Amino acid sequence: MELRARVAVADRFQRRNRWLAFPVAVWQKYSDDEGGRLAAALAYYGVFSIFPLLLVFVSVLGFALRGHPKLEHSIVNSALGQFPVVGHQLQTHTLQGSALALVIGVAGSLWAGTRVFLAGERVLNQIWGIPPVAQPTFVRARARALALLLAVGLSTIVATGLGGLGTVGVGFGLAWKLAAVALSAVLNIGLFWFAFWILTRGMSWRELRGGAIAAGVGYEGIQLAGGFYIGHVLEKANSTYGTFALVIGLLSWLYLAGLIVVITGEANVVATKKLWPRSLSRSSAEPPTPADEQALLLRVDAEKRRADEAIDVLRNTT
Repeated sequence: MELRARVAVADRFQRRNRWLAFPVAVWQKYSDDEGGRLAAALAYYGVFSIFPLLLVFVSVLGFALRGHPKLEHSIVNSALGQFPVVGHQLQTHTLQGSALALVIGVAGSLWAGTRVFLAGERVLNQIWGIPPVAQPTFVRARARALALLLAVGLSTIVATGLGGLGTVGVGFGLAWKLAAVALSAVLNIGLFWFAFWILTRGMSWRELRGGAIAAGVGYEGIQLAGGFYIGHVLEKANSTYGTFALVIGLLSWLYLAGLIVVITGEANVVATKKLWPRSLSRSSAEPPTPADEQALLLRVDAEKRRADEAIDVLRNTT
């Protein structure tokens, strides 16, 4: 049996089985939207959002660590102590902060820190097929990004508290650690649920539930992997190699986080708009399904630039 015939057989099989047709449809939608490029854009803006926020965090720590040697010691031994610039200042006791620097840093970080959320909003709008003319205005988009930034900040504080449970309940062993991981995963699910809702126009909480659960669990997984990487790789590395390893690890972690956002966002779209079954291959002998046509129409809608613009799609029947 030639390759094209084998593909056609596999195509018919996956169309008849929902457990296979749904992930195939998510992957096809991801391919249609060039999901790898979207994830890379999120990672790019993530870098430019993280570092300004870290600089503000340095200023805040400059005040918080004064007269608290135990707190300083715990932070030095944490993942933050391994971070370039910040970790060096912590370990050499040169961490300082001023009120003016804090005010300027907070204002600058709020502007720079929202870039990744604005990028996330554009990515989700493209995934859902929302044209630029229907997307939020300049002010509203930044207000949403700021709200999400504050939510992420609050969740970080709560996550830090959950991390402290590992120290308080160290005598309870594995069960306590698993409970802390479960609570952290629940927090992540809630955060992604809120993020999908606030960055996606006109979608209900219920429509975004499945993707939020998958994103929260996946994000918890890369958090655990990142902790393992820092504890077993960077801890044994010298200063030069450790800096490069941390930067490469950070970029990889941000890209994986972007992939999680894109893939789970695509899953939300496929589930909500019932974009399955899809064709297994564009070269398949089987005709396109209605889900194929609807998914490609979303791509057309995403390119609409004017309110008075009309786009017609003609299908080649030859």
